[in-house]
Amino acid sequence: MHATLGLVSLPTIELRYRISAPDEDWVVPEGTVPESIPHSSCTQHILALLSFWAASAGRPLFVARNFAVRWLEARPAIGIDPDICVLDPPPLDVESLASLCLWKAGHVAPPLAFEVVSASHPYKDYVGIQERYATIGTRELVVFDPLLQGPKSLGGPVLFQVWRRDTDELFQRTYAGPGPVFCETLEAWLSGDDGLLRISRDRAGRERWLTEQEFERAEKERERAEKERERAEKERERAEKERERAEKERERAARIEVEERLSALEAAMRQRSSIS
Repeated sequence: MHATLGLVSLPTIELRYRISAPDEDWVVPEGTVPESIPHSSCTQHILALLSFWAASAGRPLFVARNFAVRWLEARPAIGIDPDICVLDPPPLDVESLASLCLWKAGHVAPPLAFEVVSASHPYKDYVGIQERYATIGTRELVVFDPLLQGPKSLGGPVLFQVWRRDTDELFQRTYAGPGPVFCETLEAWLSGDDGLLRISRDRAGRERWLTEQEFERAEKERERAEKERERAEKERERAEKERERAEKERERAARIEVEERLSALEAAMRQRSSIS
């Protein structure tokens, strides 16, 4: 498979080159790679955001974390393990898979992937992975550097880099900056806050996407606020009824007082008439 990768504004690296064959550097080592707490927290948050979005998308979607993607049946050690990737559509048995094998029927390259820059491997995310994503056919790649650890020699650090495939099959960097930046695949805006990636419907970030946990917490808060509003409304109605009752009582007392005065006046007038 051949693809072309255009590198934009990355000093010391040629702007464009053609991928002719997989490189030995693309071999993914076996075993667990140590992960820092900030990196884990950030990727887990992205996974939670996108998983909740996928669950309500109305079509088969699956969001995976550290999921092996392999594309050469003869050399299965060569591949890439995205921090986060969106499978659209996912294989039918995705939840039981150990890896995504692109030579198999129903195994399609993830259209969107996220890489979170790690302090231990900052060079990889700035220059070592784009060629592989270009090769497998990913349409959009977001490189997120929440702690700004990217090397200056590669144009870093920068909070966001977005790479996209264009109509000429060029995979090139279309954005590098602090954000917010638009993600075409999600049709949403990306921004960074306190070391976490945020996704919003609007550029200003007022309509943020929520994780399932955040949504449930917000729903409970909404229900609590609604119950408080209903309680306040009932209290207002009770106070209004009490006011009306007190007003009627005052009117009744005033009417009785008037009636008593009239009765007294009539009695006085009758007494005067009998005397005269």
